[in-house]
Amino acid sequence: MSEWELERAIRAYYERGGEAVRLTADGQGRLEFARMRDLIRRLLPGDRLDVLDVGGATGVHAEWLAADGHRVTLVDPVESQVAAAAELPGVEALVGDARELPCGDDAFDAVLLMGPIYHLTDRSERVRALREASRAARPGAVVAAVTINRAAGWLDFLCRRVGGGAATISYEESLRALREGDIGYFDLGLFTTAYLHHPGEIADEFTEAGLGGPDQFAVQGPAGVIPDLHDVLDHEEAAVHYMEAMRGLEAEPSLLGASAHLLTVARAG
Repeated sequence: MSEWELERAIRAYYERGGEAVRLTADGQGRLEFARMRDLIRRLLPGDRLDVLDVGGATGVHAEWLAADGHRVTLVDPVESQVAAAAELPGVEALVGDARELPCGDDAFDAVLLMGPIYHLTDRSERVRALREASRAARPGAVVAAVTINRAAGWLDFLCRRVGGGAATISYEESLRALREGDIGYFDLGLFTTAYLHHPGEIADEFTEAGLGGPDQFAVQGPAGVIPDLHDVLDHEEAAVHYMEAMRGLEAEPSLLGASAHLLTVARAG
């Protein structure tokens, strides 16, 4: 990994293995997964593409991308996650860092950064990762990055309130994250070091990386904070209504920040 090393808490968090089930364990995770698949499938520029999944963890997205017929290369810095992803049919998995990708120039039709950007707390490192994604992308390829919105930690405090002594985020901590934009809950057993973006901030970082004029899409939207969200997803009519409505609202500028996650997308030059 040359000069780049994962912060201890980030590596330890992912080596726990919880990320392998996060998108299927509860309503919030299931909603994020369903919306990400819907968005990416509509944004990819064709069939049977060469897709680079950067920070792809154990391959939760790489698996369905390969099943859709794409040729998927996954890059992740955690060896145990790469080993798990390498077992998936149609997925090539490599140990590597988003800021120094182990691949050649102009090699992919789509470069997806679904996880690494929010773990890079320094702006210059985020821009470097986006430049690397652009380098690996063919002209006209899709470059897409997921970020966590600035209000996500505070909304999580209000709506889910992880209970039980030391595992409870304080009101003061939720407000500090809202003001300052960074979180680090490894010692509470929740999440790990991450940076929380304003929507315009990640758009500016795309532009600085040479990926100007990006489009942005709310992933979960404001409905992502509904308690007992799994009941909505298990209700056939409500689930269809939600997905149809979000396709109409996903790019509404006034709602971009009212979502836990944001997808920013541009075309490589």
